Amino acid sequence: MPTISRRDVILSAPVAAAAFGLDRSLAIAAPPRSQKTPAPAKGFFRYKVGDAKCTAVYDGIWEKPHDPAYFSNATVAETKRALARAGLTTAFVTIPISVFVIELNGKLVLCDAGGGNQVQAFNPAAVFVSGKMMTNMRAAGIDPEKIETILISHFHPDHIFGLLEKNTNRPAFPNAEIIVPAAEYKWWTDPSLITRLPQGRRPLARRIQAVIPNWKNVLPVQGEDEVVPGIRFVSAPGHTPGHTAFHISSGNQQLMISSDAAYVPALCAAHPGWHGVFDQDAKVAEVSRRKLLDRVIADKMMICGSHFPWPGLGKVGRDGAGYALTVHTA
Repeated sequence: MPTISRRDVILSAPVAAAAFGLDRSLAIAAPPRSQKTPAPAKGFFRYKVGDAKCTAVYDGIWEKPHDPAYFSNATVAETKRALARAGLTTAFVTIPISVFVIELNGKLVLCDAGGGNQVQAFNPAAVFVSGKMMTNMRAAGIDPEKIETILISHFHPDHIFGLLEKNTNRPAFPNAEIIVPAAEYKWWTDPSLITRLPQGRRPLARRIQAVIPNWKNVLPVQGEDEVVPGIRFVSAPGHTPGHTAFHISSGNQQLMISSDAAYVPALCAAHPGWHGVFDQDAKVAEVSRRKLLDRVIADKMMICGSHFPWPGLGKVGRDGAGYALTVHTA
């Protein structure tokens, strides 16, 4: 398992403080930095996949400073060249955060839950904004209380903290069924995990273990079942032990919600062999990434991802030894 740099831990400020033995006030003393990347003028984007009504919902953005440890087999200079080739700023790594609402077969389904304004980059040069999901969902005409099912791809903070109310850990969606990959649930809720994790990840595991197993509306699901009519789990481990993508099928159209299998396409799709520090098992993640993207190409699917350039929808094709994403313009 790679060691997460103290410079780049993404946890709530009190959690980060506890992880490193700091006084909590020190973790929140620095004034928040403003994001340099403009937020979308409209924080939602609608499209259809067959009869499925899909809405991308903007939750925020992480502007990540360059770090030699980001990839074990790629330099900062190579990272900057890849970003420039994709037409992105090279001043930092731009990592948008999106969630997806799918209305299909009479069900209203939320795919991942964003960061809930509870995630901060420990690096003071970074910007981490999250928690815009609820406001943008309502702006799209979606009542969060009407969400019936929530699918969780993995248990990283920018995907699950939106499930929890800030400061209280009360459920933000108390009436929704929350379906999670069984392998992910089992790994994070194992009591012996705490002592096996690097210090920086222990607070996250403690929070998960203190809250998620006590919720009666959480359903761990094994394998690649159809978890909602028209939506299947697709196993894509490596980023985390149970990391999962979501496959939507309606009529003769398909969409793959790739979650974090290729989290920054300009880097991880263009260079699928680059091994990122946030992939828990980078070699397994690479195999999953290639398998998933090859399937999307072979089956002529649309693809979206949690950290794709807004609005997160596109087509992927082969590009030399890697893959190229063509993003739909909002």
